[in-house]
Amino acid sequence: MLHLFPRADSAELNEGPRLGLSVSRKVGGAVERNKVKRLLRSAVDQLVDRFDPASDVVVVARNEAGELCERDGLEGVKRELEELITASVKQGD
Repeated sequence: MLHLFPRADSAELNEGPRLGLSVSRKVGGAVERNKVKRLLRSAVDQLVDRFDPASDVVVVARNEAGELCERDGLEGVKRELEELITASVKQGD
């Protein structure tokens, strides 16, 4: 799940979008959750130009995220994140 929120604090706008991650214990143990977080951060870094610099980006990893990371690695996470970005833009989130 992806949420985009506009940010009004103009002093930080030049820093680009801020990222928040939520990875539930349902994804797996601490090692698995940390792997998911690392892959999500890396995917967002590669797709940062798709986000408004004056926004906060919040990614909520669901149960299937651990399986996706194991099966497809960074490319799978990046592909799913691109789909979420496209859907979010269409919905105006």
